[in-house]
Amino acid sequence: MTQHVSEPTRGDSVLDLVITDEPSMVDGINVYGQFSTSDHNVLYWSTNVVTSNVATTEVFRDFNKADISSIKKELKGMYWGLDFDAKVNDLWLTFCNKIEDLITKHVPVRKLKTGKRQKALWMTNKAVRAVKLKHKAFSRYKDVNHPAYVKAAAAAAKEVRRAKRNFEVKLSENIKTDTKSFYAYVRSRCKSQVKVGPLVQESGSTITDSKHMVEVLNDYFSSFFTKEVTSSMPEAQRIFTGDDSEILKEITVDVDTVRKKLQALRPDKAAGPDNIPPKLLRELSDELCHPLSVILQKSLDEGVVPNDWKLANVCPIYKKGSRAHTSNYRPVSLTSQLCKLMEAIIRTAVVDHLDKHNLINDTQHGFRRGRSCLTNLLEFLDKVTRSVDSGDNIDIIYLDFAKAFDKVPHHRLIKKLEAHGIGGKILAWITEWLRGRKQRVCLHGHCSCWQPVWSGVPQGSVLGPVLFLIFINDLDCGILSSILKFADDTKLFGIVNNQNDSQILQRDLHKLTTWSHDWQMSFNVDKCKVMHVGRTNIHSKYYMNDAELGDTTEEKDLGVLITDNLLVAKHCAYAYSKGNRILGMIKRTIISRDIRILLNLYKTLVRPHLEYCSPAWSPHYQKDKQLLEKVQHRFTRLFPDLRSLCYQDRLKRLGLWSLEERRNRADLLEVFKLKAGLTNISLQTFFDRIVDSKTRGHSWKIVKNRNKLDIRKYFFSERVVNRWNKLAQDDVDQSSVIGFKKALEKRRIIEMDFFMD
Repeated sequence: MTQHVSEPTRGDSVLDLVITDEPSMVDGINVYGQFSTSDHNVLYWSTNVVTSNVATTEVFRDFNKADISSIKKELKGMYWGLDFDAKVNDLWLTFCNKIEDLITKHVPVRKLKTGKRQKALWMTNKAVRAVKLKHKAFSRYKDVNHPAYVKAAAAAAKEVRRAKRNFEVKLSENIKTDTKSFYAYVRSRCKSQVKVGPLVQESGSTITDSKHMVEVLNDYFSSFFTKEVTSSMPEAQRIFTGDDSEILKEITVDVDTVRKKLQALRPDKAAGPDNIPPKLLRELSDELCHPLSVILQKSLDEGVVPNDWKLANVCPIYKKGSRAHTSNYRPVSLTSQLCKLMEAIIRTAVVDHLDKHNLINDTQHGFRRGRSCLTNLLEFLDKVTRSVDSGDNIDIIYLDFAKAFDKVPHHRLIKKLEAHGIGGKILAWITEWLRGRKQRVCLHGHCSCWQPVWSGVPQGSVLGPVLFLIFINDLDCGILSSILKFADDTKLFGIVNNQNDSQILQRDLHKLTTWSHDWQMSFNVDKCKVMHVGRTNIHSKYYMNDAELGDTTEEKDLGVLITDNLLVAKHCAYAYSKGNRILGMIKRTIISRDIRILLNLYKTLVRPHLEYCSPAWSPHYQKDKQLLEKVQHRFTRLFPDLRSLCYQDRLKRLGLWSLEERRNRADLLEVFKLKAGLTNISLQTFFDRIVDSKTRGHSWKIVKNRNKLDIRKYFFSERVVNRWNKLAQDDVDQSSVIGFKKALEKRRIIEMDFFMD
């Protein structure tokens, strides 16, 4: 159940509650003044429910029933007419026309009727026929006790149960690669309908028509584009120091590369404005790799990008808050799949160039090999807990860029690319790819007018994140305090024991503000917060653009709740709530109690919420451990045959580890990745290695330090030491993560309590 009221309804207390079994059923709860006859406040909200719509028919191409063999047969004998003397746009139009003709000839049209009567997703044709026979028997005899009706009803019920079970088995088997089908099934069983809008404008008027909503959303998304000032361009700091021969200027697009990229396309993704679906491209990878390699190479050589590749259908994605406000939606661009293929080829070359010359600062953890949210949090919390344990105080400033990906100015971005040693044809292609872009918002079959895109890197593109990393790379140049980034999520922190220390942090904050002005990437000052950590913290004030930053006692940092006392109780409660909610959704949606079905769903959808980045926040208080374990305890009780057994026996029957064991296993896995070089951070960042050859056990033992405070004693850097040092030489010498996991499983069999605290 979800309780939606968060504001006091009587005095300072929340006494009046609105509770639903579906979180999306209630939207926009407002608390008004008191009743005339009561000291309770008035609550007002809107309810989203499924209503019977007017029956409509939607016509589209059914690529699941496409005649692929006939298409391949035609493609083998097809003359593409791809002449290298022709222009790229002409080659692209020729390719598109031929693909469109093949789709028209060999992909059937499907009519989807929408209305109050729709066949359930899991219903098969056989089940539908059985249900119709039951209705026919009742219409004939008008008696539910008639033998003919009883027989037809039993047959229909049996067939429906079989269809539903087979559907749920298929869902569970494909859950790791196809979560869309599962959530579509969930939505089909919901009482509420999750959708965009209706939208409320500043004037107070409400818009319910999709034709008007797409225009309003497109105007809102376009309002954040940066109108770049080119008259006073700052000089980009030269990051690349190699020779001209080492500058990334061009690449070769060969047939094998294009074939591999086509085969790697996800078939469940949507087509872009060119209406060529990835499912078809993947099926025809062998036949299309040659003509596409010609077009892509020609595009790179000429520095010309086809017009279709510069268009984007924007899908508004709900974030949080009221669905009636446009500010609570994020734009995600759906672009041409073949343009994404070209972006992927260029991205691989750019990333290899950046890694080869070590051009991206180590403070950046986003979209990089060997780095992740976990490495960012571990490095951050290791420094913070180490300082606090030494008696120092820490001030942490969480920074928030305003619409960062949409505001990247293109001319300044090009200067940053040149400063990172990217030039020639690669730079010319990227410049053309950014120039003259357009977007429109698409919703419920309606599309807005095209709007020009003046700035930003498209959210949803392949190349965009890497370009953003390059643009923001020099943000921390000249900063004396510590700084860590995950794409645009940035935190600045340092030891602040006196006013001099706080002035250093304030000067660094001023440098960041100056950088944002020079490069036209403004901070959202209202969302920038300061967290004061330490018993004797002086709670200094910090300013950006002459505005005082607000204080906070808790902040969600890359999905983990960080509090000023560095305890993990609140995050454990948050993880418990999220995991329990997903488990409840599965329990309501999935009828079957087959162990194989529910285990797959639990491992894929529930357990990741309970273990996300667990090495950074693994609890040491028993109450927090038991709270998290409740979710898995509840899951094991879903099976009637196991309810009479104790929790440990249920885990054994299901082949599961306790969550405490899995968290300690995750700690060891992270140390192994550091030792094996599988992360882009060295082992010495967190540990001091024992080099004494006389030490018993394996040769990779690490030093156990003495600590004053529990927040340091039970942090990853100290918590994992004893368990890691107990491993055997064969365990730590494994060549892969899979091999190390198998070694840990054997260790658990030998020593059952090895992973328990």
